[in-house]
Amino acid sequence: MVVDVVIPALNEAITLPLVLRAIPRELIRDVYVVDNGSTDATVEVALKHGATVLSEPVRGYGAACQRATAHLEQLPNPPDVVAYLDGDFADDPTELAQLLEPLASDRADLVIGSRTRGKNEPGALTLQQRAGNLLATKLIRLLYGQRYTDLGPFRAIRLTALRTIAMRDRGYGWTVEMQIKAARAGLRICEVPVCYRRRAGGQSKVSSTVRGTLGASYKILFTIFRYATTS
Repeated sequence: MVVDVVIPALNEAITLPLVLRAIPRELIRDVYVVDNGSTDATVEVALKHGATVLSEPVRGYGAACQRATAHLEQLPNPPDVVAYLDGDFADDPTELAQLLEPLASDRADLVIGSRTRGKNEPGALTLQQRAGNLLATKLIRLLYGQRYTDLGPFRAIRLTALRTIAMRDRGYGWTVEMQIKAARAGLRICEVPVCYRRRAGGQSKVSSTVRGTLGASYKILFTIFRYATTS
């Protein structure tokens, strides 16, 4: 099973070395860092630690992920599986083996790393993150019949499945869009518990601000209801 790792990154020069050093390289082929318009040394750090750098100057988590998908699709030998994690070292890259196991054993097409089912460092998941997760996952179960416990970024999906669900979102709604479309497409989905810690580089760009939290919450809820009204 050929696995490539994608890390969207915006000004993660401090934390990115920790992430790249912790990835179990024996499990993966390549690591792609998608620079999303960084103004620090993110690109230089990624190259120094052996990652391939892709550029997506248009800001947006989904935009960075879409850039990576387009690149992987065009490779002479595309990967079987794409794994995603953030560049802030809040996820534990050493848990990649647990994330990939259901795919390697052909039990799943999409695996979500559930932070709510794993061990969390105190303060890693804020109250607003927990509340938003709970509301979003309950709505997805109600509207789409799929039980989730988290919308976390640490996940892995077969490239064939990624093609099937035809991702479109270019912002905060990317993770929830994937989970909704996977449910609607009848993909085999499972969750595995993963650890989560406070980001190594300071406060989150999203959850640490009222504006960021409200913006992300609006986009997630908008995405949930949007697909409920389409065939």
